[in-house]
Amino acid sequence: MNEGFTPLEGIDLNGNCVLLKIDYLFPTGSYKDRGATVLISKMKEWGVQKVVEDSSGNAGSAIAAYCAKTGIECDIYVPQYTSPGKLVQIQAYGATLKRVKGSRERTAEKAMEAASKIPYASHCWNPFFLHGTKTFAFEVWEQMDWRAPDTLVLPIGHGTLFLGVYMGFKELKEAGRIKRIPKLVGVQSASCAPLYQAFKKGWKETKQIEKRETIAEGIAIAEPVRGKQILEAIRDTDGEILAVTENEIGVALKEMGRKGHFIEPTSAATIAGLKKYLGKKRHKETVVSTLTGMGLKSAGKML
Repeated sequence: MNEGFTPLEGIDLNGNCVLLKIDYLFPTGSYKDRGATVLISKMKEWGVQKVVEDSSGNAGSAIAAYCAKTGIECDIYVPQYTSPGKLVQIQAYGATLKRVKGSRERTAEKAMEAASKIPYASHCWNPFFLHGTKTFAFEVWEQMDWRAPDTLVLPIGHGTLFLGVYMGFKELKEAGRIKRIPKLVGVQSASCAPLYQAFKKGWKETKQIEKRETIAEGIAIAEPVRGKQILEAIRDTDGEILAVTENEIGVALKEMGRKGHFIEPTSAATIAGLKKYLGKKRHKETVVSTLTGMGLKSAGKML
């Protein structure tokens, strides 16, 4: 659907010039289209007639849209608390919506049960999705005149964008196109930060946490299925993970609105983390971040 090559916009944040990839301009309003177009194209190639997926909203919308484009039926499992705008969007594409009472993790369990009989078009489990999100790295490299930034600040829930970007820059390094993989800085909501906790305590994998409600629903993942891989990518690039509060997310949301960007709270969490990183960096560096989702998706929760 003519996805890809979103703008890389320079913006001033507290006196620091950073570059933002405007990924909310994708067809379904989020970066998840990067992964969905590759994954569903592969499903079409295999002759799949129907798929199942679980999502907090954006991945479900993306999978539903590309299934509609290719004539594949799909069932999308979502938590009961998902933003109404995202639910309407999923249904508009003709997908069958399956609301699940309970946690995001319970939603994934129900989808996994259904996947015993129907192919699982999972944005976090299926590797083809990551091979779509890695195009973020290729685009940034090209838009920066075939150079890599020093640092990337990205949101982490299940880590589909984060790991895709790591994969993309790793491939560029292995191909001899760049000298080093950029430092990767992940951002989580303090209300649900299993990876932040694991990183701070030096663990190789995440452990069970007490999950609290957060307005940044897109990264409210208490049990990231690729947690070990994410932590390895952080350490491989000498990166770090930051946690931001609900208040910091709210401030960033309003600030970006004043700069002309109506983003969803999950994107605002990334900006809050970006501001925190910029406040403590000691050296001059080129920093790239992203606006992952359109604000219209979560407008009801921001009133």
